[in-house]
Amino acid sequence: MRANRFEGRVAIITGGSTGIGAATARQLVGEGACVVIAARRAEPGIALMKELGEDKALFFQCDVSVQAEVEALVAWTVDRFGGLDILINNAGATCFGGYTPDLDPALWHQMMGVNLHSVFYACKAGIPHMKQRGGGAIVNNASISGLYADYGFTAYNAAKGAVINYTKSLAIDHAQDNIRANAVCPGLVDTPMADALDELKVRDAWVENIPMKRGGKPEEIANILAFLASDEASFMTGSIVVADGGLSAATGQPNLPKLMEKMAAAK
Repeated sequence: MRANRFEGRVAIITGGSTGIGAATARQLVGEGACVVIAARRAEPGIALMKELGEDKALFFQCDVSVQAEVEALVAWTVDRFGGLDILINNAGATCFGGYTPDLDPALWHQMMGVNLHSVFYACKAGIPHMKQRGGGAIVNNASISGLYADYGFTAYNAAKGAVINYTKSLAIDHAQDNIRANAVCPGLVDTPMADALDELKVRDAWVENIPMKRGGKPEEIANILAFLASDEASFMTGSIVVADGGLSAATGQPNLPKLMEKMAAAK
């Protein structure tokens, strides 16, 4: 951490009470920012606010899929801290919905609401306040599932893919406003959202395909989010940064050397 990198900056982090969002809140506050932690569940958000200190971190209960609640979040932040400099759209949800003929339209709309519409609502409400401050930084937490497809994750793939291209639209539309927009595409990260893999006993299958043979840590993704939000990334906008332990570096074809080893051992 750099003690003063975000001194005088005001940030909103959606989905900020646990996982990547909480790690990012800790980093930004530790580097001088005032942060509003937005999340649906009050208990972890309030606990994090108390941990970080209410002079620097406040909690706002909010369903980011509801436009009026996101507008209230931004207005409340500006009222409490005097402006908005950094918007980190981290809130998200994932779900295995099956193939398109079997996909419940309600689930499709839910995935779009939490993962995509929320980003639009926050940017629509937040950008005018960034303009008043002379600029700002938007960082959207997307996913490698927005770059490539996963079997049966139709709605999630579509929503995250849209976030990636929306980020590029934001970047070119608001470059002249001194507002930068970038996105991070994590792979598997060890957060509460990934707990379902343990419940289904399939985490080992996920990790086996990752060259680094592990999931990422929330703090590792928070480092990237913080960098993109900082002045150190001042010439970066419209960038899509992948952090997946090398998973997307492969073509997806079988590991031929490993297969040949198995064949030789079987003889």
